[in-house]
Amino acid sequence: MPRLPFSLLTATLALFVFALPASAFETRAKSAFVLDYTTGTVLLSKDADVALPPASMSKLMTLYVAFEAIRDGRLKLDERLRVSRHAMNYTGSTLFLEEGERVRVDDLIRGIIVLSGNDACAVIAETLSPDGSERGFARKMTERAKELGMTNSSFANSNGWPDPGQRMSMRDLAILATRIIEDFPEYYTMFAEKEFLFDEKQSQNRFNRNPLLGLGIGADGLKTGHTQEAGYGLVGSVMQGNRRIIFVISGLQSENARAREAEAITNWAFRQFSQAKLLEKGDIIAQADVWMGAQETVGLTAAADLQALVPNASKGKIAAEVVFDGPIKAPIAAGQELGKLVIKPEGLSETEVPLVAAQAVERGGVVVRLKTASQKVMNKLVKNAEGAL
Repeated sequence: MPRLPFSLLTATLALFVFALPASAFETRAKSAFVLDYTTGTVLLSKDADVALPPASMSKLMTLYVAFEAIRDGRLKLDERLRVSRHAMNYTGSTLFLEEGERVRVDDLIRGIIVLSGNDACAVIAETLSPDGSERGFARKMTERAKELGMTNSSFANSNGWPDPGQRMSMRDLAILATRIIEDFPEYYTMFAEKEFLFDEKQSQNRFNRNPLLGLGIGADGLKTGHTQEAGYGLVGSVMQGNRRIIFVISGLQSENARAREAEAITNWAFRQFSQAKLLEKGDIIAQADVWMGAQETVGLTAAADLQALVPNASKGKIAAEVVFDGPIKAPIAAGQELGKLVIKPEGLSETEVPLVAAQAVERGGVVVRLKTASQKVMNKLVKNAEGAL
């Protein structure tokens, strides 16, 4: 499988002029994951696959399952759900729900998103649970998380209450945040709400704890978390221009530390990197040898314009390779996928882009096939002769 470095292709790669890494971000978080959502580029990963106590950040999984139930018609926003004694007995951050009270689903969801209501989560959980219990709903959450590709997540409850069975990795939380944004845009706007007054008599809990929402930097989600075991954490999402970042941090020592770290990560991600067009559709990246074709080579091109995230720190060339199995046997159709372009910005994760045939190549005539067969025989004779020496 030939691997052609870009340094051998300078004539066709003049657009690759943005490289050299930005300074790595030294986070104070115990665990962290930063994703440039727009390009899919991982900017930072620190113990991102370690399963840790997620605290209230795990409420995002309860919300995702609830959103699915609403979409499927199993739950309605204007439906009123009964509060059980079990739900009422939760302490910490709550909506101060009373046993027997009936609460609209949309109020419960806002109570979870904005106010981090432990009791609201339990009401939703018991309603959607296969066996009517919060524990049964937690098992359903674990199964659904695995289906979403969240391989380091397990749940014992619906709200992140401390439990040895309640664990999530930072990468899993980023996957979940991405799915919420993509799958339920009609509900995602709730995550940017700064205040929700559910009960005027209990007005002390009405403000969103996300420290970025009031800074005017494009923050619009998603969920804070805190327990003594987990420390202070945040699943954050920020949109500036046409770029969005998603980040997850955990294990900070205080609310102030969480706020400072979240803002610092946002500044770093947007100021140190930018999105650039590296290739236009139709640009020929390389020529691949053709086997038994009417032409000896075929051009390899990107199927679409290529946008990539690049560091702003300095100018240079991005390391990249063209990879394909060759020679490629004719006939070849125009647009047929033949290989890939592996882009390697220093300090960032690799990106792979499919490469396709720039033009069709017909199967060669009799003369071409005889010539190819003859060459193959000659090569074999030469190889045998060399082996006999």
